[in-house]
Amino acid sequence: MSDAIARFAPAERTLPAMLAQQCARFAERTLLVCGETRWSYVHALGVAQRMGALLKAHGIQAGDRVALMCGNRPEFLQVFLGCAWIGAITVPINTSARGANLRHILSNSGARLFIGEGATLPALAGLEGRESLALQAVWSVDGSSIANAQPMPALGDALTDPAAITPGHTLAILYTSGTTGLSKGVCCPHAQYYWWSRYSSELLGLRDGDVLLTTLPLFHTNALNAFFQALLTGSTLVAEARFSASDFWAALVRHQATVTYVLGAMVPILLSKESTPQDRAHQVRIALAPAIPTRFHDVFSQRFGMALLDGYGSTESNFVIGLHAEQKPGSMGRLVPGFEARVADEWDEEVPDGTSGELLLRATEPFAFASGYFGMPEKTVEAWRNLWFHTGDRVVRDADGFYTFLDRLKDAIRRRGENISSYEVEQVLLSHPAVALAAVFPVQSELAEDEVMAAIVAREGQVIDPVELIRYCEPRMAYFAVPRFLEFMTELPSTESGKIQKFKLRERGTTATTWDREAAGIKVKR
Repeated sequence: MSDAIARFAPAERTLPAMLAQQCARFAERTLLVCGETRWSYVHALGVAQRMGALLKAHGIQAGDRVALMCGNRPEFLQVFLGCAWIGAITVPINTSARGANLRHILSNSGARLFIGEGATLPALAGLEGRESLALQAVWSVDGSSIANAQPMPALGDALTDPAAITPGHTLAILYTSGTTGLSKGVCCPHAQYYWWSRYSSELLGLRDGDVLLTTLPLFHTNALNAFFQALLTGSTLVAEARFSASDFWAALVRHQATVTYVLGAMVPILLSKESTPQDRAHQVRIALAPAIPTRFHDVFSQRFGMALLDGYGSTESNFVIGLHAEQKPGSMGRLVPGFEARVADEWDEEVPDGTSGELLLRATEPFAFASGYFGMPEKTVEAWRNLWFHTGDRVVRDADGFYTFLDRLKDAIRRRGENISSYEVEQVLLSHPAVALAAVFPVQSELAEDEVMAAIVAREGQVIDPVELIRYCEPRMAYFAVPRFLEFMTELPSTESGKIQKFKLRERGTTATTWDREAAGIKVKR
C-alpha cells in the first residue's frame, strides 16, 4: 500500500475519527475547493463540529435521517459532515428526483429534515401526500422559500462532541434504482467508505498532495468516494458544479489537478470535440474511468496523455475489481485483495472459467459492504442470499482471473452515469389515460451507452401524441429517465402467463417506425 494512504485501526474507521486524525496531520492544507469556497482540514473539522451542534439544536439526533437534495456546493458537505459527526444519517437525493420516486425516498427513509436548494424545492412543493411524510422541517441552502422552506440557519460558534458511533453504523442511505420495483435505500456504513477510498486510492496510485477533480454529483457514490480519497491521502478535492465538455480541460488546468474521474458518455463526448492545445496542457496522470467501452481507451489516453483505470463496484459493494498495471482489452480487471467473487448460475452454483453467469461478491474485511436495504428486509435477504451479494450483472472470468462485463440480468438502464428503474418509468407511462401497456428497456445509443426506449400499446380508440406523452413524463420523473425512443404497437410480446418478454423488445431495438425525440428536436426540461 502507498505510504500516502492513511491506515486506521478498526475502531477508528468512522468519518469523525478519520477527519479528526487527518486534521491533526494536515491542519491548514486545503481539503476542499468548491466554487469560491476553500476549506482546510482544520476548517472542515470545525464545520463538522458546528453543523453537528446546529442539527442537534434543531432536534436531530443519532440515527435520524436528513434528506439532502442539492448539487455540488459546500452546503452538501457541510450537512454530510455535520450528520456524520452526531451519528445522524444523510440521505443524498438525486436533484432530478420527481413525483412518486421522490415521495417513495422520503417515505421509505422516514427523513425528519429536508435540506434542498431552490431548484429542487418545487419537486417537494408539488408532492402528492406530502402531509403523510415524517418531515418536520424544510431548509433551503440558498434562501428560497418554496415549499415553505426556511433558510438553513447559519453556523454558530457552538461546538459538539462526536457521537459514540462504530464503523458499522450507517453513514448514508443512497437510493439506487430498482430493476423490477421501487428504488432501494442502500445502507452504507462508515467503514465502507474507508475501504472504498483505501482500495481506489491504491489502484489510482494516489500521492500525498494530489489534487482530485470531479465533475460528478456528490449525491452518488463515485464523487463521495473521491472526498474520502482526498481525506485518506492528504489530498485536495475540487468539486466542480457539473460536467461541461467545453470547460473540462480548462478546469483541470485551472486547479492543477493530478487525478480526475470520467464515466459513461463523458469519454466519447470529450473525444468528439476538436483537438486543441488544452488537450495536454493539464497535469492529470490518471482518471478513474469505469464502464468505458474498450475502443475508447487507447485513443483517449493517447490524445489526452492520461491513463484510464477501469474497474467494477456498486453502491452496495466496493471497488472489488480493478486493473491498472496489467491491462487486458475489454476486461474490468482482476479481483482486488480483500474480496471474494463467484460467477454463478441461477442456483448460485459456481460455473467454470469461460462460462458466463451472475457476479456474486462478498468482503473479507469488516463493514466493507453495505449492510442492506433500508426498510426492505425481504429485498436485503434476496440480494444477500447464501451470504453472497448478488449484483444482477452477467460477467465471464477467464483462466487468468480477468473479469469481463457482459450485460445486466435484469432490466435496469444506465444512461449518462445515472441508474434508471424501468419499473418506475413504466408506472408513469401507465398513469397516462391513453396508455394501456408499457414496457421500458435499454437500447444502445451512438455514444455506446444505454438510451431509454418504451414500447407502448394505446387504450382502445385512443391515439397518443408522442410529444404530449414526453411532456406528460417531464414533471413526473428525472429528466434523464424520460424515454428517448417510443414504439407504438398493437400488442407486446408475452409469455403464456402474460408476462412481457422484454428480451424480445431489446433484440428488436429501434425500427423504421420508432419515434426518436432527439431526431424530432424535442428537448427535455431539466
